[in-house]
Amino acid sequence: MTATAPPAPAIGQSLDRVDGRQKVTGAARYSAEIPLHGIAYAHLVGARIAGGRITAVDAGAARAADGVLAVLTHENLEKIASLPPLLPSLAGSAAPGQTFFPMQDATVHYAGQPVAVVVADTHERARHAASLVRVRYEESSSVTTIDQGRDQAYEPEAIFADFIPGRSGRGDIEAGIAQAEALVQGEFSYAANHHNPIEPSATTAQWDGDELVLHDATQGVNATRLTVAALLGLPITKVRVVSHFVGGSFGSKAMIWHHPALAAMAAREVGRPVKLSLTREQMFTSCGHREEQEQRITLGATRDGKLTALRHHKLSPTSPFDHWAEPSLGVASQIYGCPHYEGVYRLIRANTMTPTFTRCPGEASGMHALECSMDELAQQLGLDPLELRLRNISDTDPATGHPWSSSGLKECYERGAARFGWHDRDPEPGRRREGHWLIGTGMATAGYPVYQPNNPQRARARIYADGTAVVQAATPDFGTGVATVMTQVAAETLGISVDRCRFENGDTDLPNISAAVGSSGAGMISAAVHTAAKALRDQLVTRAVADSGSPLHGADPATVTVRDGVMTAGSDAESYADLLRRNFQPDAEASGAWMPAEATEQYGMMTFGAQFAEVAVDAELGLIRVRRLTGAFAPGRVLNPKTCRSQLIGGMLWGLGQALLESNRMQPRTGRWANSNLGEYLIAVNADVPDVDIELVDVEDRIVNPLGVKGVGEVGQVGVSAAIANAVHHATGRRVRKVPITIEDML
Repeated sequence: MTATAPPAPAIGQSLDRVDGRQKVTGAARYSAEIPLHGIAYAHLVGARIAGGRITAVDAGAARAADGVLAVLTHENLEKIASLPPLLPSLAGSAAPGQTFFPMQDATVHYAGQPVAVVVADTHERARHAASLVRVRYEESSSVTTIDQGRDQAYEPEAIFADFIPGRSGRGDIEAGIAQAEALVQGEFSYAANHHNPIEPSATTAQWDGDELVLHDATQGVNATRLTVAALLGLPITKVRVVSHFVGGSFGSKAMIWHHPALAAMAAREVGRPVKLSLTREQMFTSCGHREEQEQRITLGATRDGKLTALRHHKLSPTSPFDHWAEPSLGVASQIYGCPHYEGVYRLIRANTMTPTFTRCPGEASGMHALECSMDELAQQLGLDPLELRLRNISDTDPATGHPWSSSGLKECYERGAARFGWHDRDPEPGRRREGHWLIGTGMATAGYPVYQPNNPQRARARIYADGTAVVQAATPDFGTGVATVMTQVAAETLGISVDRCRFENGDTDLPNISAAVGSSGAGMISAAVHTAAKALRDQLVTRAVADSGSPLHGADPATVTVRDGVMTAGSDAESYADLLRRNFQPDAEASGAWMPAEATEQYGMMTFGAQFAEVAVDAELGLIRVRRLTGAFAPGRVLNPKTCRSQLIGGMLWGLGQALLESNRMQPRTGRWANSNLGEYLIAVNADVPDVDIELVDVEDRIVNPLGVKGVGEVGQVGVSAAIANAVHHATGRRVRKVPITIEDML
């Protein structure tokens, strides 16, 4: 029998970030800020063509420049030992961003591909010398856009590192369409989106003999470790990766790109530590992107609004070497109880790097198409858009028939609508006007899968004789507040106050945690921390009841409760500290490992939500302004409402950017991105941001993990762009099937 701790006031508190002071005072050190003696600086030179081969590299002027230590090209860079297969970083294995490593031969696959690395004694000298490298090319024809490669499209057997079938379905799609009494068909186009976290990707590499230490901006220190070890042919025991602070990621640092290994190669070449930090321009060509897309939807329903058919096809460019596409058809195929479904991915081999996770990868685009189509279907049937969705809620996952581990979707609709004032709207488009502004409201469903790791997630807990504790796990904190919420989890499980507990993280020397991608971090890390802390608490309680010198001697461990570090059974009590001191024990330690139970395979697991938006459209100028956003979400147990709301607000504002601002296009003639800086690639700023209202719906989930945590990193973005697009239609009567929606679309 194990001891139990009563709920302590740690989990569920809106605590400030434990590392907030370090961040705002500059004490926090990021990967490009690690002070090492004798450090050198590397700068990448990118290809200026989209396809072809290098015919000559003239690096003489660069090598002769002041402070230059080395110029590495395909002619003198060491060869990699092996290239691991493309696997998502959540899989707990090596996770290269693409199955291609640059500077191994003269072939150029895409513009921006690294063709040289210049190393110098200062950052400025490295950049200057890089500008002196002259590369001559033999250019070949290239394909960089959907229009250029449409005739070459193919249907892959699988996408997303071969994890998702290229074609899926249920029922009989043709029969479902034939049964439909109302039919909506639409084609949606999406501009490419790029990663622009506040901290560009960076790696600092240092060798000590044959041992390598990397300070890398990454979502998974073990993913970096395993990938670089494979590329360089090193035993993993010879590679340590440290990443205490990461300035945002959103997927750009989920997979492991070329720069960590290139930094290590450069450091070995020059015999001193090397820092390689990507420029803002290089972020557009070095860490993946959300690909340009076209999606086609056919949606059928009976006259009373019950869905009969959903056909959803997607076309997008991928790289020459990987079958990668966002899994845009996943949640869109599961969110409603539709019996007949067909989903098909088609890809185009293009001169681009492999696309990658970009916040809410797939769901942000797939749910946009579905939710705009649902709005159109509601209008055709004369139903309120919210009522149409309520009529199609499913208690089971339509893809598998398994019950949801928990839902809360109906409550999200009801409470979100009440907060927003949805039921006061006039259903007719174009009716509401304030001066020269047309006012409209729209809504959409949100949903994001609960991804589970396939390997043990581990943590270690230690308590000292002074009553303080430290809990350790390898996970980095890339802005989500993981150090804060895991301190809360550890403190509550141990039965001590938060100020007596510390969380250490971001180092491969600590117990393994998979990369925190796909909103999986809060659930799997809290499960590991809880398991380790519970093992330590039970160890100490067992020790106390077996100790003849303890007031708890002979007590039933199941009756012992712990609060403020004091173990209590009836009127008897002893603190952790007293137990350890009496036994001359400076500390006690326990480790814990967690894996999802086999029972999870018998359930569908998803975080649900509902989005509501109000927009104003200038009738003469076509300007669109989002005036209000309301989101209601059911994320399971909320560890910290403050950090939870922060994540959700950030996701909703990214959805605003997706709807109205973020866009990049390939220039067909040059094969380069038209926008490669934040002056032209538009993102939401304070002036674009409306009031954002968040409602958290409590749902208990005993399936997903020990604490019932689902995660909120992505779901806040799902459906926002559709809610805004639907609001634009309600304001103007104009249905726009592209994102971003621009002024030109309104004129």
